[in-house]
Amino acid sequence: MARSDTKRQEGKITPEIFEHLTRLASLELSPEEAEYLRQELNQQMRAIAELEAIAIDPGMPITSHGVPYTPASSPGLRSDQSEPCPLADDILAQAPEVDERYIVVPDIPHEELE
Repeated sequence: MARSDTKRQEGKITPEIFEHLTRLASLELSPEEAEYLRQELNQQMRAIAELEAIAIDPGMPITSHGVPYTPASSPGLRSDQSEPCPLADDILAQAPEVDERYIVVPDIPHEELE
């Protein structure tokens, strides 16, 4: 087995791992939905492995976008301006509970994870 094939096998989501993940995420899936989603995730992991396998020149600079943005081609940053909402009091009046102009929300019931 080639090195890349071994790497792909190591990253494969098995039915047992997927069942564990769905339990942690509190997902209720039918067996068909679970298998479909597991296969989709494995396809995405294969695509990521293929991208990782692409040889990149170590001298290539890091970029977050394919188009270079220079100060000459980019507009200047605008200054932040705070503008109070004229409807804030009307919005707060609709909330069931307010404390010092903050809307109070109830706690969301949850279970502690192991």
